[in-house]
Amino acid sequence: MAKVKWSVASRRRRKKLLKQAKGYYGARRLHLRKVKETVMRAKAYRTRDRKVRKREFRSLWIIRLNAAARERGLTYNQLMAACQRARIRLNRKQLSELAVNDQAAFDQIVAQVTAAR
Repeated sequence: MAKVKWSVASRRRRKKLLKQAKGYYGARRLHLRKVKETVMRAKAYRTRDRKVRKREFRSLWIIRLNAAARERGLTYNQLMAACQRARIRLNRKQLSELAVNDQAAFDQIVAQVTAAR
């Protein structure tokens, strides 16, 4: 039976790792052991931070809604409770977009909400 030589496969694995470490600083880009550690950690953070990004955006929408609601004499909590009572089915993302980009439409929603309160 012929002897199996792993040089091609191992070089391919190393090159793949080094390609993933492109743009890293110093030994994190050049030395294979550091590259492995850094790329593995980067993949873990990438997975974790996809969920963190969702949390951060939701809190941003809530902050924007609270600021817009307080300009109109409500708090965020009162606004959301009144939206549920008035059966306004817009989520926080849509409401914050209206509050930032289309203030006239947001004023109409606040008028509907205050009438329902």
